[in-house]
Amino acid sequence: MFDNRSSHYTGSQELAFAGVRVLFGVIWVINTALEANSRYINHFLASLVARLKGQPAAVQTFLHGVIHIVTMLGPRHVAVGTVVLDGLLAASLITGFALRPMAWLGIVYSLALWATVGGLGGPYGTGATDPGTAIVYALVFLAVLSVPSERRLTVGSQPESAVDTRRIEVVRILFGLLWAFDAFWKWLPFFWEHNLSYLEQSQVGQPAWIVAYIGIFIAAIRLVGQVAFGIFAAATETVLAASLLLKRWQKWFLPIGFLYSFGVWTTAEGWGGPYHLGSTGNRGDMLGTANIYMVVYLYLMIAYLFDRRFYKRPA
Repeated sequence: MFDNRSSHYTGSQELAFAGVRVLFGVIWVINTALEANSRYINHFLASLVARLKGQPAAVQTFLHGVIHIVTMLGPRHVAVGTVVLDGLLAASLITGFALRPMAWLGIVYSLALWATVGGLGGPYGTGATDPGTAIVYALVFLAVLSVPSERRLTVGSQPESAVDTRRIEVVRILFGLLWAFDAFWKWLPFFWEHNLSYLEQSQVGQPAWIVAYIGIFIAAIRLVGQVAFGIFAAATETVLAASLLLKRWQKWFLPIGFLYSFGVWTTAEGWGGPYHLGSTGNRGDMLGTANIYMVVYLYLMIAYLFDRRFYKRPA
């Protein structure tokens, strides 16, 4: 049983949590709008098959099983089901209606997406940089469950639910582990020697202003050198992971992590695009990864930095 400890948060914190919840809902609305297209539905099975490439034998066996099940159920039916579920999650997040059961469903659904169309975040090898996108969405749904998210900005009166605020500590630790995983790949020499290629690839198919924006960072990296930038990125992500896992220096590194994530999203991930109907941005992988890291950071900053008691403890 979880104790109702949500009184730990102030009214302004609860309002801020609700605002981030609605923001997350808007992201789901965009996902849904882009998916609600025949191109997405008709190519759903092909997107699963594409995840087989480069995967280890055990993962390929698992994905073959998933493909078999989807084929039996009907790829179009499954694809339409994902669009409908995305819409329901968006509606719940924005309105606050049935938020807690839908958030639990969101965790299961996001992990299912990560394990299937996300290919468990892999293949993990040369060029890998993170564990995939949908797993971070699951972490945000856990954050929704960790705070009193449905008390503000809701449609109609919602019953007061017991919230164990200690869950936010679980979110912090899991988020730190994600950053540690990211940092591991950044320490590999391949990233040091090829990090420019990620930015160059993110320019493909983008509007002129995004190409120009990313070009500024490409020029800066060429000026300082790819290896120097690679070491900087690896060291930064290592410190971000350590700050989260050790719960230290957060008054500095929570905002820094938010800004760093914004930088990654707008450069290496090309603002999550290019966007077009039938593909959920980021070349078919939702709206990006680092922008969802930013959402997690918002929850953590509201939970910790908005609390005056935080500044009475060692940072």
